Amino acid sequence: MSKRLFTSLFQRPSPSSSSPPAQAKREETSDTSMESINVLKGYGKLNSPEAPISQHHRATKRPLIVAFTVSSIVLLTIALGFLVGALIRESNAEESQAQSLRSSSAQSIRAVCSVTQHQDSCFASISSLNSSVKPDPGAIFELSLRVCVDEVSNASLFVRDLVKNSNDAGSKGALGDCAEQLEDAKSRLNDSVAAMDAGPGQMALTELKISNIQTWVSAAMTDQETCLEGLQEMGSTVLDEVRDRFTRPREFMSNSLAICAQMSAILDKFDMGMH
Repeated sequence: MSKRLFTSLFQRPSPSSSSPPAQAKREETSDTSMESINVLKGYGKLNSPEAPISQHHRATKRPLIVAFTVSSIVLLTIALGFLVGALIRESNAEESQAQSLRSSSAQSIRAVCSVTQHQDSCFASISSLNSSVKPDPGAIFELSLRVCVDEVSNASLFVRDLVKNSNDAGSKGALGDCAEQLEDAKSRLNDSVAAMDAGPGQMALTELKISNIQTWVSAAMTDQETCLEGLQEMGSTVLDEVRDRFTRPREFMSNSLAICAQMSAILDKFDMGMH
């Protein structure tokens, strides 16, 4: 009795002797743990079906981007083509105009005279010269200077005749001064014409020549105005007559000055340049 009691107190229960409810509970706990592990392992794979969708979306956009790029390049090429074509047409038109001006004396004279205030008198005076007009701006400008020389020479002769026929001592002295001033004006204009004569290896039109001619023609016009001022101060009775006689020289010198001032633009019309 005592031996059985001692044995029952100190004997450990065998695992195989576990009760069915305890074993079931342990199995349930184990299954729950396995499910938790499986859930954790599967986390991060929930979105995996979206990867193919994103790749498909990018694959769909790529042809659209390529098409847009190609279309932009084509449109840009067409626009550049139109621009280049317009520039070529404009260049051809300017060259055609320049060739037309260079081939026709009348058109050349009108093109040069178009920058003057008195275009009709400019064209008529140059065209009336007994000289074959070259369709060249420099040659036409030289002829305009020769017109000025002729007109101032005629005005000078007119004043000298007045000096001879004048009985008024005051007017006669003023007219004598005027005649000398007109001779100075004619000399300046002759210098302008001489400057246009280009020697071998020289250029007819240079910036220095144009500047000098502009100065000389301006001085010639000043000489003429000084003559009129002298007659006015002396109260000359022939003042109005002389002023009327100076109208043509003043007009032609004004034309030459305008041509001189716009020479660079005129040369551009003829597709030429200043040297």
